[in-house]
Amino acid sequence: MPQVLEFKLPDLGEGLTEAEIVRWLVEVGDVVAIDQPVVEVETAKAMVEVPCPYGGVVTARFGEEGTELPVGAPLLTVAVGSVEPSGSTAESGSGTGAAGAEPSGSGNVLVGYGTGAPPVRRKRVRPEGLSAPAAAPVAPATSAAQAVPVASVAPVPAAVVASAAVPDGARGPVAVVSPLVRKLARQHDLDLRQLSGSGPDGLILRADVESAIRSVTATPQEAAVTDQASARPGGERVPLRGVRGAVADKLARSRREIPDATCWVDADATELMAARAAMNAAVGPGAGPKVSVLALLARICAAALARYPELNSTVDQEAREIVRLSAVHLGFAAQTERGLVVPVVRDAQARSTESIGAEITRLTEAARTGTLKPAELTGGTFTLNNYGVFGVDGSTPIINHPEAAMLGVGRIVPKPWVHEGELAVRRVVQLSLTFDHRVCDGGTAGGFLRYVADCVEQPAVLLRAL
Repeated sequence: MPQVLEFKLPDLGEGLTEAEIVRWLVEVGDVVAIDQPVVEVETAKAMVEVPCPYGGVVTARFGEEGTELPVGAPLLTVAVGSVEPSGSTAESGSGTGAAGAEPSGSGNVLVGYGTGAPPVRRKRVRPEGLSAPAAAPVAPATSAAQAVPVASVAPVPAAVVASAAVPDGARGPVAVVSPLVRKLARQHDLDLRQLSGSGPDGLILRADVESAIRSVTATPQEAAVTDQASARPGGERVPLRGVRGAVADKLARSRREIPDATCWVDADATELMAARAAMNAAVGPGAGPKVSVLALLARICAAALARYPELNSTVDQEAREIVRLSAVHLGFAAQTERGLVVPVVRDAQARSTESIGAEITRLTEAARTGTLKPAELTGGTFTLNNYGVFGVDGSTPIINHPEAAMLGVGRIVPKPWVHEGELAVRRVVQLSLTFDHRVCDGGTAGGFLRYVADCVEQPAVLLRAL
């Protein structure tokens, strides 16, 4: 007899707790093989294709495209043993044995679920977890399609339906997918049936529950202010989730935990731009990618951090220790359609300018297409932020927690400048360094920034560090 197995959103690593469904890769009724990608999700780090550890027929999908699900929430159910997906055999775990053995699972691992046979508790569909809290009154059984209004459900064999039938709440199903939303409602004694969901098809989201909690706990004066804010014409509420939410959390944590300070200096970048032009001319057309200004600045930062290692560190607050890091994993800010991301060039201290430039080009392209892996967005030890591309001269960067410093670079523009005792028009750039005052004092930060400026003004200074 076919078994219906529930596949939940696995732990995608890097401390991620939720993901948004971007695109379903399978339809209800499709036959899937073990480890076949079934859905594309977007986390706060990157786009990820999630493979299913079971082979069989997709009987239900939970959540529409655009729905945000927490780790552990159901993604889909698969009827295992009724068919054999192409390319799979009994040995690979696509069916059950003659003696009724458990269907085997995936041979691969995503964080959060294993490779062997599914646990006994997954032998039957559990849509009751999606329709009402465990303490809800019991009523006659309902089908899986009725219990999960936001899921797409396909016809399955009668035996499967019979085994999947479960009791539901006496007052009908509730349009909630997230178990975290249910838990939050229970903690505050909220009746989910009294709420109107703002998600697709009336799906009740966490924001709906939190809004109801505020309205219950707020004083009359606070409630009046909230009502007035909601009633403002033209108002729009934008959820802080995905990349935007991750950025908001990190920046808020940086401001909350790091006592930062900023220093800045104007530098004559004329010689740096001339050196870049000479490098690219020496290579010749069609011989490879051009050396970018960002790559040159990244190489300068790596050399400066070798002289001032205090700024390539992090603070262990619990141990009350400064951890100075041996490798320079250089992050650079990149603006994409999904928001601001910071890809990381690993081991920048051991790379040439050409190697750094090639890696920056690769990571930038991946950022624009949304194909960066979570590991390519984490582990940075110092960040370079070129906001000059937006046409601005200066800024006070916010440190990318848990790093200790960030160098900001403004636009490089012609300006009046005293050069060799004469007034001249030179290519000038403003450099800003924001640093964690716990790891060093102003003298160290000023020395770092002055060294960077010296390399910009006289690129030959950098040769001593190569």
